[in-house]
Order: sequence, then C-alpha cells, then structure tokens
Amino acid sequence: MKKIFALLLIMVIPVLGMAQENDGMMSLVADSTKTNALPTLAEADSAYIQGDYLTAIGIYESIIENQGVNATLYMNLGNCWLKRDEVAKAILCYERAYLIDPSDPDIKFNLELARTKTVDKVNQVNQLFIVVWFKKLLAVLDVNGWAIMTVILFAAAILFTGVLLFSKKRALRKISFSFSVFFLLLSILSFIFATTQMGNIRNRDTAIIMSPSVTVKSTPTSSGTDLFIIHEGRKVQILDSSMKEWVEIRLEDGNTGWVPVNVMEII
Repeated sequence: MKKIFALLLIMVIPVLGMAQENDGMMSLVADSTKTNALPTLAEADSAYIQGDYLTAIGIYESIIENQGVNATLYMNLGNCWLKRDEVAKAILCYERAYLIDPSDPDIKFNLELARTKTVDKVNQVNQLFIVVWFKKLLAVLDVNGWAIMTVILFAAAILFTGVLLFSKKRALRKISFSFSVFFLLLSILSFIFATTQMGNIRNRDTAIIMSPSVTVKSTPTSSGTDLFIIHEGRKVQILDSSMKEWVEIRLEDGNTGWVPVNVMEII
C-alpha cells in the first residue's frame, strides 16, 4: 500500500507542474503591464458592444499576441468573427477556446451555433459508450481543475491511510481502507484526465478548413483522384504532416485524403 501511494505521489507532482505551465501558456500574463491591459480589454468590449467588430478583433488579437491567451479572449474573438459572418474564423476561435476550457457552457454553445452555419453537415460515427462517457467526463473541468482535483483526492486518500495505519479499532480500519482505496482510484482517474487535457493542448493534431471549398485528393498531388469536397469551417484531424505542401486528413465520419496545407489552420 505504501509503495502505491509513493508511486502516485510521484505522479501528482508533475500534475501541479502542468497546472502551472498551463497558466503560463494559456492565461493572460499578470505583470507590470496589467494596468495598461485593463483599458485595452475594456476598449475591445466597448467596440464589440458598439458594433465596431473590426476594431474589437484588432484589439483582441493584439492582446493574444502580446500578452498570452485564455479561453474568454478566444471566445470573444470568435463572437466578433461570427458577427461578421466569418464562420470559419469564428469556429477556429471557439475550438481554441474549447481546447483551453471545455467546461465552459458558453463556449460550447457558441461553437455549436457556428457549426449550424457551415455548409457541411457532419454525421458523427457511433462510438463506444466508454469513449463517450470519457469525453463527457473529461469536459467537466479544465486542466487546472483536474490537477487541483487530483491533489484533493490524493490528500483524502492519504488522510484515510493515516487513519488506517494508526487506528487500533478494527471497524474503523476497515472503513478507512475502503475509503483510501476509493479516493486513490478517483485520484488516478483525475490524473488521467489532467494529463489527457494537457496532451490535447500540447499536441494539436486538428485543424479547421479556412478556404470556401476544398477538393480532397487521393494522393498528395494536384493530379490525384478527386475523392470528395469539404467546405470552410469543417474540422479535420491531421494524420500526416510530413510533407511541405500537403497534409493527410481524416474527417469525423472516417473518410481520409490529402489537401494543401494552406487551406486550413491548426486549432
């Protein structure tokens, strides 16, 4: 039992590091420029409210480029693009926001709304119940939330283990053992969710089609056989990006093919 908890402790420490790293990668930088950033954000919000979406877009993109990103910024930027009927750009921003914080219901709602405006109507492939369950549970919290949850659950497991080791009452020891195992398993599951989300953020293998229409080829050449056509706003998974000008993709329905690299943007 002690060896198991020692191993999990080694696992939990990197989770805390991931949470801190995610804050650095995905949150606004809080430094000496914070005072100057607040009016800029206010100006962007004001421009959006007044219907000056191009100005708001410029400010939001400047903040993202110079100070860092977070889910709210990407969602606001997506709202601006959607107001200008730039559906593909809106979906790209919403997808990036959802990648950072899949637990935000507003992001998910706006993303689904933008998808209804695309030409392609996606037919999802039926997935195993366990896969659907895992994805839904994964989206309950963001990576920071799962990291914190892992630590809390692990601390609870340690607490009950302490009762198990030091209590002299047999009944209390049995109860403590059951709860320590229960919280240990939950902490492992939470750890898996945290590492999965961090992996999704680090290893981005999905993209949004930005061109109005793209003919998917059977081979990575313009002379390849035409397989099917996809339109802007379509989400694709990147299978092979080793070539300079072509990328192999896969759609949600399982269809695969090659498209020029310049017709899409990585989420």
